[in-house]
Amino acid sequence: MIGLRTQGLTKRFGGLLVTDDVSLDIRPGELHAIIGPNGAGKTTLVNQLSGELRPDAGAVWLGDEDVTAVPLHGRACRGLLRSYQITSIFEEFTVLENAVLAAIGAKGGGYGFWRAMMGQEDARRQAEDALHATRLEARRDAAAGELGYGERRQLELAMALAAQPRLLLLDEPMAGMSIEESAAVVQLLQSLKGRYSMLLIEHDMDAVFALADRITVLVSGRAAFCGTPDEIRNHPEVRAIYLGDEQGEFTGVAHG
Repeated sequence: MIGLRTQGLTKRFGGLLVTDDVSLDIRPGELHAIIGPNGAGKTTLVNQLSGELRPDAGAVWLGDEDVTAVPLHGRACRGLLRSYQITSIFEEFTVLENAVLAAIGAKGGGYGFWRAMMGQEDARRQAEDALHATRLEARRDAAAGELGYGERRQLELAMALAAQPRLLLLDEPMAGMSIEESAAVVQLLQSLKGRYSMLLIEHDMDAVFALADRITVLVSGRAAFCGTPDEIRNHPEVRAIYLGDEQGEFTGVAHG
């Protein structure tokens, strides 16, 4: 596990300021959530953390290393992984084979001949451990193309875990899921807490409050508030900006 921090992170697109002097501190082993209305700049911020976008100002540290100038693949090799960035699922391959691919690819290994890949014991062991962690062991021999939507999202997470992340960026892992599927993912992430450092972006506020150790509220590109779930839930400005309905009651659904 490793922490991540930013200082003064700023990003503009033309005259539009999308990330405005954001400083974050994600502690080792913490599940830190970022919430905010649509258009608050959450995706742009995560793109800068993962290395997909270069900030105009500010810095990103992974542990004690300044990785501001390190591109996406370099950050992945250092253990900073975004759940979808290595998860191009091959539908004709089995669940296990997809996880093995992710384990090899994250380390910069060539794919080579498939049988040789499946013979790489370290990668296979990492893949099997990831399927166990994500409760996909029973589906290991199923073709990925046969999976339902919720299981595909589980496989995406399994592939990220197979790459042995030190810090995992989870961008709306419950998007498009049913209530039952979302509840299963909450249980899954709960079981992973403390084993990985995680940054979570999610619109399901019930899930955020159930999972997060701390929450940062992003408003118009700025990190406006940071605190524990109870502190954020009861913060009057947060309730007014994001969480509350017209009567100021928490609804559990993201507004905006």
